[in-house]
Amino acid sequence: MQCSNRTRQARRLIRATVLGVVATVGLVVRAAEPAKAVVISGDAGMYPVARWKADWPGCEYEDGVKEGRVSVVRREAGNALRITCKAGAIGPADGGAGWRYPYGRSDDLTISYTVCFDPDFEFVKGGKLPGISGGPESVTGGRPADGMNGFSARLMWRKDGRGEAYVYHMHQPGKYGESFPFPSDFRFVRGEPTQVRIQTRMNRPGQRDGALLVWIQQKGTAEQLVVERRDMEWRREETFGADSVQFEVFHGGGDASWAPKTDSHLEIGQIRVDRR
Repeated sequence: MQCSNRTRQARRLIRATVLGVVATVGLVVRAAEPAKAVVISGDAGMYPVARWKADWPGCEYEDGVKEGRVSVVRREAGNALRITCKAGAIGPADGGAGWRYPYGRSDDLTISYTVCFDPDFEFVKGGKLPGISGGPESVTGGRPADGMNGFSARLMWRKDGRGEAYVYHMHQPGKYGESFPFPSDFRFVRGEPTQVRIQTRMNRPGQRDGALLVWIQQKGTAEQLVVERRDMEWRREETFGADSVQFEVFHGGGDASWAPKTDSHLEIGQIRVDRR
């Protein structure tokens, strides 16, 4: 017996409703997927290159690991990395550590971590902290972003423990990255952990509708939004997205006036990545 037009229409409506529910459930499940921790493995002590490669697979380069400037420390929340910023040195090759950890392309990427400066850490003029990057090239170190080669969004500590986001993007005003300062009363406190969360959302081509958001939480305080930019243009075309943790810790700056006088140490721990 053939179905009537009304029956066929009802079945189509039921089928469309079921498919819509399935799709919606799928989206909800994906959005609720927990952030993935970057697990620092092994015992406390120097961080061997072989173990670093296992913990951070796919990196094309590293600075500071084979030179012995990165070690593992045990903390209540899990292993953390202790970075030595060498006296008289700037940059990741000579003075600290750095690598780009590929994590898979995303239009919405968030990383979080804790940073703790030693009680005698020398802030000097400032230095770099981990952030997010994307694109076919490493857009740091005076290589301006042009909308096709990529971007980077790291954090910096500054003189006296001030903070900022330091960003290479299409509309940066000069050769080097643009600074987006934290509130004027903010300070990194030596000897106390600070929780950091950084989010980048890609723009639609031709639109300045991308975002950069940075939250900070310190001991005894609620999480605070310290950078909010919703006018970012990261790319000209949808040929790349956010795809990497740009792990960098070093003093600098472009000359020796940024360097500490003595070896300075800080810890990075509880590293998590959330790709949407």
